[in-house]
Amino acid sequence: MKKIGLLLLLSLLLVVGCSTNEADLGKQGKVVTVTTSFIEDMVTQLVGDAVEIELIIPAGEDPHLYIAKPGDLEKINRADLLLYHGLHFEGKMEDVLSTKGHAVTEGFPPERVGTMDDEGEIVIDPHFWFDLDLYQLAMKKAAEHLIQLLPEQEDMIKNNLDDYALELTKLNEEGVKLISQVPEESRYLITPHDAFLYFSRSFSIPVLAPQGVSTDSEVATKDIHETVNFIVEKKVKAIFAESTTDPARMEKLKEACKAKGFDVKVVKGEGQELFSDSLAPKGQYGDTFLDMLRHNITLIVENLK
Repeated sequence: MKKIGLLLLLSLLLVVGCSTNEADLGKQGKVVTVTTSFIEDMVTQLVGDAVEIELIIPAGEDPHLYIAKPGDLEKINRADLLLYHGLHFEGKMEDVLSTKGHAVTEGFPPERVGTMDDEGEIVIDPHFWFDLDLYQLAMKKAAEHLIQLLPEQEDMIKNNLDDYALELTKLNEEGVKLISQVPEESRYLITPHDAFLYFSRSFSIPVLAPQGVSTDSEVATKDIHETVNFIVEKKVKAIFAESTTDPARMEKLKEACKAKGFDVKVVKGEGQELFSDSLAPKGQYGDTFLDMLRHNITLIVENLK
């Protein structure tokens, strides 16, 4: 996750510090700055419009390829509270974020945090949100910091957290039931990059991706061949594009499978892509975490069952 431009920009934060600047003048209410759409939704579910939320990486953009904007530094400097993922999801800029912000993954049980092989190196898998137990822990951590920021809203935040926990439990049960409808011999999820390890663990569906954890890494020919051979051998019905990756990668897999005499469907197009590293932009279906996960589960089941 190489965000060198953002790292250089955010490094200025160490120099600027938390001193009052023009961005602070006239600020109304509390400002919570978040790195991604996932945490934006967490804050929204917990406190609604009680705070102003500043989002660094816009919804729908690939965090792996995000290029910093000049306004990002201002968003961080304006923040009364800065929340970020951790688990190296923000890459090298995490060192800078940790000087002022708080990781919602702080305190995760080490045995629950996944790892993966990324070009021969064992790395932490940051895509924890597909494990709903871990997502609930992240929500609790966000709630703790929001209560410190807004002590007068403690009861509301705790009630919202409890209500949301029930929604997560319900969705998890729905997801397990739906995916179990896919025959085991057809239950394989092929995606562009390796973002669904936690999803695999939560919903008992093996996952394979030709690319590593980061979408800016090169895809090795060996990995492509292994993925193609797997698809042909298992007679996988469909493979899935993602909303933040190039669907041409999956088309190449389809062509390689066809050359071996097997035709596989590529699930792609507007409303037909899996969400992995971002929620949908505001106003589109999938712009909340619950809707995003429902969309993913439904899309997988409809095309593999």
